Amino acid sequence: MTSDLFFWVLSRVAGLTCFVALAIAILSGIALRTAVFDWLANNRSLKATHEFTSILWVPLGLLHLIALLLDHTARISLTDLVVPFTASYDDLGRLAIGLGALSFDLLAVIAITSWVRSRLNQQLWRYIHRLSYGAFALLFLHAVLGGTDFSAPLVSAIAWAAAAMLAVLAVARAFWGRLPA
Repeated sequence: MTSDLFFWVLSRVAGLTCFVALAIAILSGIALRTAVFDWLANNRSLKATHEFTSILWVPLGLLHLIALLLDHTARISLTDLVVPFTASYDDLGRLAIGLGALSFDLLAVIAITSWVRSRLNQQLWRYIHRLSYGAFALLFLHAVLGGTDFSAPLVSAIAWAAAAMLAVLAVARAFWGRLPA
């Protein structure tokens, strides 16, 4: 196995597991505060799952980015990873990589503000934290447009199921309301 093939496989595995960790984090987070699931609001296991996966995505996401930088066939620069829509790819590739960079930037802001939550105004933190829905939507589009594994039925099923569950929970929250923090 060549080093480029190794880094390509590593970036795929890290990207997919990062996607799953973020999906679980967002799904468990919305379930904790959706009124229709009020019986889950004090569930320590679900809260621990949310907190664990909210941290787990960070090393997985960084591993995804580092592997892409080290894969010479990917032709991705550090700037491409943090500045959206600057990659020297065709239009679809630039869009996919740009959406990933934008999603990473938003998720980094959300993670940093979550770590310093006690120092922030709670209403401001809540608004920033809600950006996670949009960040996940951008990540989903990044994966669909740029992910080479979406032709695999299992990967596609997991991604679409996560998106569908998030949509169902969002509708439940819209109709039945939000639990107080």
